[in-house]
Amino acid sequence: MSRKPMVRPGGRSARVQEAVHTAVRELQAELGRPELTIPLIAARAGVTPSTVYRRWGDLQELLSDVAVENLRPDTPPQDHGDLAADLRNWAEQFIEEMASPIGRAYIRDALLGAPDGDNAARCSEYAAEQIDVVLARAAERGEDAPGVELVLDRVVAPMMYRILFRPGDPDGTRSTGSTGSLTAEYARGLVRDLLDGLDASH
Repeated sequence: MSRKPMVRPGGRSARVQEAVHTAVRELQAELGRPELTIPLIAARAGVTPSTVYRRWGDLQELLSDVAVENLRPDTPPQDHGDLAADLRNWAEQFIEEMASPIGRAYIRDALLGAPDGDNAARCSEYAAEQIDVVLARAAERGEDAPGVELVLDRVVAPMMYRILFRPGDPDGTRSTGSTGSLTAEYARGLVRDLLDGLDASH
């Protein structure tokens, strides 16, 4: 899988991206997504429509790029002192953010853009980088830790499947209630099963 560097572009390119992304967020909040158009966004951002078309191609690609940027974590995972607590808290925060209506909207937009799958790869890389921080801390403390790919497969992948396809039934056996939202309990269960499996293998 090819990976783009996780750094933002600099110079005029960065200023254009920031202005256009800000315009998208503001207009979406003010008018709603169905009313968004490239000329409207360009006018708010202070650039020409041709600048937006040249960089993003069409509205869907722009919305996808905005979504990917909004899915980028702002801070490293919190350090709670041991691997189990770190993974539990990270997974709980992940599922809370991604299972929210705005989180699901960002995921859908991200996946609709970049038909080559690059946006999906970037979102996966965000999660992998966060998990890598947690596992590196565990290793520094002398704890046995799984690999990043195993955490992605056993914790992140099931959460993403439930978020996208079965949001009202996180464990396949019961409803989460009237809100239909995924729970922290489900995230904790995935982490517990992962770590219990590691203990059993030793």
